[in-house]
Amino acid sequence: MLLYLADYLSQFHTGFNVIQYLTLRTIFGVLTALLISFMIGPFMIRRLTFHQIGQTVRIDGPQSHLSKAGTPTMGGALLLVAVTISSLLWADLGSRYVWVVIIVTLMFGVIGFVDDYRKLVLNDPKGLASRYKYLWQSLVGVCAAIFLYSTASSISETQLIIPFVKSVVIDLGPWFMVLAYFVIVGSSNAVNLTDGLDGLAIMPTVLVAGALAIFAYASGHAQIANYLLIPQIKGVGELAVFCGALAGAGLGFLWFNAYPAQVFMGDVGALALGAALGVVAVIVRQELVLLIMGGVFVMETVSVILQVVSFKLTGRRIFRMAPLHHHFELKGWPEPRVIVRFWIVTVILVLIGLASLKIR
Repeated sequence: MLLYLADYLSQFHTGFNVIQYLTLRTIFGVLTALLISFMIGPFMIRRLTFHQIGQTVRIDGPQSHLSKAGTPTMGGALLLVAVTISSLLWADLGSRYVWVVIIVTLMFGVIGFVDDYRKLVLNDPKGLASRYKYLWQSLVGVCAAIFLYSTASSISETQLIIPFVKSVVIDLGPWFMVLAYFVIVGSSNAVNLTDGLDGLAIMPTVLVAGALAIFAYASGHAQIANYLLIPQIKGVGELAVFCGALAGAGLGFLWFNAYPAQVFMGDVGALALGAALGVVAVIVRQELVLLIMGGVFVMETVSVILQVVSFKLTGRRIFRMAPLHHHFELKGWPEPRVIVRFWIVTVILVLIGLASLKIR
């Protein structure tokens, strides 16, 4: 929005041309989302507390979590507000990619909101039934996948890029839609499973979003993309602004979500953030790199799958409790130690993912 305003004002003063720079708008996107989070956060926490929209805690989990009961949740709405406003202000709204990621993020946020509302306001312990939650996630994921495939203007937009290998690409054709669907929906649920400790999910999200901003900028820049041997996708650089806004909003939310948390994001935030990372990775053609950088999310998801399969087949549990972060808690790790160590693992994995830009 401000890009168009600056373009108009540049005829009166050339200084407004600086807004044309994508890197500057990305920085402003980060700062704007961060500022919005700081401004809205305290008000939102007060309102959630006033309406007694508080976290429920499993009695069979770590005993240290019992004190978290009643902590305001559904704070993920703060993230959605900050990301959306910042993106609309600083991104080029003529880019279809910007609209795709915003719409997908908001739609998954709506699904999470309905689930949280049913659990916390209507006191329905089941929330939105799993089959309906998955149905709506699938519907949004499929629509996004079909749109991206049908509007692709070059074959590079539907090829699978293999990290660390420069000469191997796979033409997916219509299978692109299948991959895109699983990445978007899978990423959404993976972040949701990780969101179990104070700040555990949001910091990896910030780190991965920041890395994806670099991939988006590089893919949208013809010379850089050609030099790095990655797909050059026209207009995709604008997603750097969205990723910057996501990172800024996440840091702002972490201010209130850091241990001991004043607010939790709930499904409204976790499902939306995961979907946002997934759809950006699909658009910039870095699905496999997302798998690497989001390794913490992957480990958490795999731990749940293995636990369920093992219990159903053998009647035994592999982990003391799933997802994985609860296993370490029950082994005696203090919650802050689990959180920070998972953050450290994410930093390492993000650096490995970024290295794929050069090691090919």
